[in-house]
Amino acid sequence: MSAASQARRLRDLSELEIVVLERGGFTSYSACGIPYWVGGDVRNRDALIARTPQEHRERDIDLRMRTEALEIDIAAGRVRALDRESGTESSLDYDKLVIATGARPTRPPLPGIDAPNVHGVQTLDDGQALIDTLETTSGTRAVVVGAGYIGVEMAEALLQRGYDVTVIDRGVEPMSTLDPDMGGIIREAMRGMGIQVESKTEVTEIRTAPDGRATAVITETAEYPADVVVLGIGVSPETGLARAAGLPLGEFGGLLTDAAMRVRGHENIWAGGDCVEVLDLVSGRQRHIPLGTHANKQGQVIGSGVGGGYATFPGVVGTAVSKVCDLEVARTGLREKDARAAGLQYVAVTIESTSRSGYYPGSAPMTVKMLAERYTGRLLGVQIVGREGAGKRVDIAAVALTARMTVEQVTQLDLGYAPPFSPVWDPIQVAARKAVTAVRTRH
Repeated sequence: MSAASQARRLRDLSELEIVVLERGGFTSYSACGIPYWVGGDVRNRDALIARTPQEHRERDIDLRMRTEALEIDIAAGRVRALDRESGTESSLDYDKLVIATGARPTRPPLPGIDAPNVHGVQTLDDGQALIDTLETTSGTRAVVVGAGYIGVEMAEALLQRGYDVTVIDRGVEPMSTLDPDMGGIIREAMRGMGIQVESKTEVTEIRTAPDGRATAVITETAEYPADVVVLGIGVSPETGLARAAGLPLGEFGGLLTDAAMRVRGHENIWAGGDCVEVLDLVSGRQRHIPLGTHANKQGQVIGSGVGGGYATFPGVVGTAVSKVCDLEVARTGLREKDARAAGLQYVAVTIESTSRSGYYPGSAPMTVKMLAERYTGRLLGVQIVGREGAGKRVDIAAVALTARMTVEQVTQLDLGYAPPFSPVWDPIQVAARKAVTAVRTRH
């Protein structure tokens, strides 16, 4: 819808007809807000909706809800579609095609995975189904499978609703988007909140009762009773249509595009959002990073191209921030495994600091890990775990990464200082100073 809206800003109905097919029941909503709606921080579903279908239609966008694209015929310039309510099929010709099919949640083929109280959390419909289960379930035992962003956010949401929460994850530590040493800090903090965390644990089955409802999550070594199960195992690009049409896909299964978000080799086909791979500006490699911030920006770029204008999407540095209760977690750039995979020699340093001057009330600890290229000192990545005031500090590092700054240059940034906001040396700069020393020592 970002692409459709931008294209409409540039061209009116007499110049450009825009048809949108959406197989779900909602448009233009914040999927990132679903855990906070489930947890009660957001009071109602409509608060997550930025623009309704009717509002889009009032802007001359022919939006067809609960209509699923079944096939793309590139040679004919045609899309075959199904009205999911009436069951009727239709064909639509196109001059310009935009593919924004998003990502699909990972749902392993385990016994019991389709039980009615086993929930993925990807769409507003998913969120509503989970809330309906929580409001009609008498038990208070919840198991979350997976400890990525969605997993830890859903653990918080269920904890806030009074559930006894167990998180089961096959990774070494929670939050595999961080290095394991930083994930270990998160694990201990979650346990301190009352969340049971089982790492390096593989789920083998979801046990069900005679009525078909899940009653327990089974692993190779234990059984965890469950009145509700939430899946937070991750997502993969939803590119089945694109694959069948013969469009180019990358290593992670996402569509490959140029800087203007055109699908490579196809002048009149664009793609964006969770179904594409993007350029990592730090490593120079293609990655799949499903985030709403990227999708919105890519939609603007696509809409400009479709509407006859020009814009490009340069790539990303991989910035993300999340929280579980009062613990803030942030990362940008490369982890150690990413740096090794890219063939980069690096140094890694970790420091402990505080969110404010130590003597100022409310000062909270934070841990910052920083990676720098071994000989050049170029900043490669930053990870932060801490309390209030920790998470958004990652934006300093994101800008520095985009500018390809060295850690020595980061130490000289003119950052704002006052005791209520930071120590004299901001934690990012404390880490950068230590990284400078490590680079010089290794050199």
